[in-house]
Amino acid sequence: MTRRIFIFDPPDRFVAGAVGTPGRRTFYLQARARDRIISVSLEKAQVAVLAERLDRLLDELERRGLVEATTESVEAVSGPPPLDEPLNEAFRAGTLTLGWDPEDERILIEARELRPEDEGEAEETVEWRDDDPTGPDVLRVRISPPAARAFVAGAAAVVAAGRPPCPLCGAPLDPTGHLCPRRNGQRLN
Repeated sequence: MTRRIFIFDPPDRFVAGAVGTPGRRTFYLQARARDRIISVSLEKAQVAVLAERLDRLLDELERRGLVEATTESVEAVSGPPPLDEPLNEAFRAGTLTLGWDPEDERILIEARELRPEDEGEAEETVEWRDDDPTGPDVLRVRISPPAARAFVAGAAAVVAAGRPPCPLCGAPLDPTGHLCPRRNGQRLN
């Protein structure tokens, strides 16, 4: 199949969201520009790390004076942002990268497809040219720093909307409880 590169520069909307019940959710990055919607699935941990690293990047850019500090608070997030329909997975993300374009003062977020032949291999950086038809599919989004702050807030809400942690070991609690190692394997309800 021919490689696909989805570019949103800038998107009308860029969010992280989830579908399903806590403990059985599927996570997505979703970009929309007018009628075009692309959804890329990924792991909850990838959403959490992306939000945390993006937040750190924004803090560093503000510290260096490369972008204005956000004076107004990002609107209080009442819950995870909804995903737009139709929700059709374009691909599953394996590698996520962040970048800063100082010329345009934009944050670059890129999600690269996890292909079956890539699974289980040692992590190595492979540079793929956009015109290489054998490369992995890519979602490339360029957003402003305020849009990136909004993304961070929404992604944090998506991650936090999951199962509550066990008060003893920190592992996620299922509605039926779990076998807690801090209680020598006894069920904690």
